[in-house]
Amino acid sequence: MLSCNFNINIAEPASFAKETASSAPATDPLPQFAQVSPRSRFVCAAIFSRQFKQARAVALEYNVRMKTQSEKAEFFCSLHRGPEILVLPNAWDCASARVFEEAGFPAIATTSAGIAFSLGYSDGERIPQDVMLTAVSRISGCVSVPVTADLEAGYGDVAKTTAGLIAAGAVGLNLEDMDHESRALAPIAAQIEKIAMIRRIATGLGVNVVINARTDVFLAEIGEAATRLDRSCERLRAYIAAGADCVFLPGVADESIIRRVVEALKYPLNILVGANSPAIPRLRELGVARISVGSGIMRATLGLTRRITQELKQSGTYTALLEGAIPFAEANALFDK
Repeated sequence: MLSCNFNINIAEPASFAKETASSAPATDPLPQFAQVSPRSRFVCAAIFSRQFKQARAVALEYNVRMKTQSEKAEFFCSLHRGPEILVLPNAWDCASARVFEEAGFPAIATTSAGIAFSLGYSDGERIPQDVMLTAVSRISGCVSVPVTADLEAGYGDVAKTTAGLIAAGAVGLNLEDMDHESRALAPIAAQIEKIAMIRRIATGLGVNVVINARTDVFLAEIGEAATRLDRSCERLRAYIAAGADCVFLPGVADESIIRRVVEALKYPLNILVGANSPAIPRLRELGVARISVGSGIMRATLGLTRRITQELKQSGTYTALLEGAIPFAEANALFDK
């Protein structure tokens, strides 16, 4: 199981002016980013007030830069055990990934559904493995922060998918236990073997990828409702024992269930947020370590696109087109080298 070997120090904004490159220690416990543009030296993270009454943006400085993919993996792992909740937006292409990076997120996830939709496939492993990994490679290559990829159930060949993930430059992955053909959950023993194989392959390739092991008991509403909590915890405990670094329980919004899962597992838990989900500060209070939005941002973008086209067709006006649009120069600058 991957252990994180360094700590992240969060400096208060007032201290930033005092810190310069010359003041950094010669040997720093943090890994270093490869040489990237100055805009990537500082990352804004959503840090919540200790009273959790309101969110406040605090600048988070990574004092030195990560050089290697392995160091990015260690850093990404550490974000799951820090003092604050890890908030991951899900990218579907390079443009969305760069917007998220510019907004200051310390890491980015991908959305399998969003990537599939953008390339003409429906969700549920309909997209070919190589097409998905090519998209992940493009996203990883256009940002300097760690990228974790939603690779569904592994596309039929977990070993090849893991090797492809590392070749694509990503440092983490989601692995779900849904069999998309049968629409049934994979046997626990089979899923354990998948997780163990990912760990073996990744270790052999020198990158301890962060495994986010997902169960779809709640999301797919499998089995009697009264049994879902216990069955989910049984599966997630098994995935933890097999080497997962975080466990993912989509389809849950009820605070009491979330709290019970956190207390039962005592392990980093990822929640998929959306309609009816508690706000992020409340999820932090409940002990959730990581939240993601899945295809939500991508689908919101499709919704905006639909509103723009309806207005163009029906009234011939441009309000939806112009409100909030990123100016061309800013969009172009996202990819200035």
